[in-house]
Amino acid sequence: MIYHIADTTSTNDEARSSQYDHLDIVWAEHQSAGRGQRGHSWHSTEGENLTFSVLLKPTFLPIVEQFLLSEVVALALVYTLAHYGIECRIKWTNDIYVEDRKITGVLIEHSLSGDTLARTIVGIGINVNQQSFPAELPNPTSMAIERGCLFDRREVLELFAKQLSSLYSILESGDKAYIEMRYRHSMYHLDTLATYAYPSGERFEATIRGVRPSGELCLEHQDGTIREYAFKEVEFVLPHKIG
Repeated sequence: MIYHIADTTSTNDEARSSQYDHLDIVWAEHQSAGRGQRGHSWHSTEGENLTFSVLLKPTFLPIVEQFLLSEVVALALVYTLAHYGIECRIKWTNDIYVEDRKITGVLIEHSLSGDTLARTIVGIGINVNQQSFPAELPNPTSMAIERGCLFDRREVLELFAKQLSSLYSILESGDKAYIEMRYRHSMYHLDTLATYAYPSGERFEATIRGVRPSGELCLEHQDGTIREYAFKEVEFVLPHKIG
């Protein structure tokens, strides 16, 4: 069910309430403290975009395979945008890009129960109809910018919910290989030499060869070695930031 509210601190915070059940969506027009990855805030003009959270109860999934949920969510977003003629790629871990421009951000927060997941809250921001962004944002785009028209936000959200439910069912049925294969096929910069940076700022060139079920990015360095990197151990350097 979709719950549409006017204002909240963060839809991820709101979705923690016991009133919400599996696959429920909390959609807010305004967040006073919306969060993104790496501690960043999420900018969204009120009434133009989609800022929402989905509650999942993936009790069947071991903690070591939690990245499969990121894959399911990212693929649902890619398929939703493809329906509107927008070709996207998944920038590891789960941001959605149109070429080198960010159209969607995702923040996933888990609660654990022993060796399995208990509750997962997926916070998502989709740039839908916004066409002007603050100058400090490095590379934003939106559905409206990409297609030159405005969209019905509820229709977009309902389509995403259907895509998510379908892919989640595939994962729950045990077909993890299908999810992993589709995610890899949709990765940004897959099999392409690109520039990356360590937290120290040191840069290097490498090629994405895939991702581990536990979420580590597999990069082939120029000396032929393949190394695995966890979240925050390496960062993409976007083309406009090189130099």
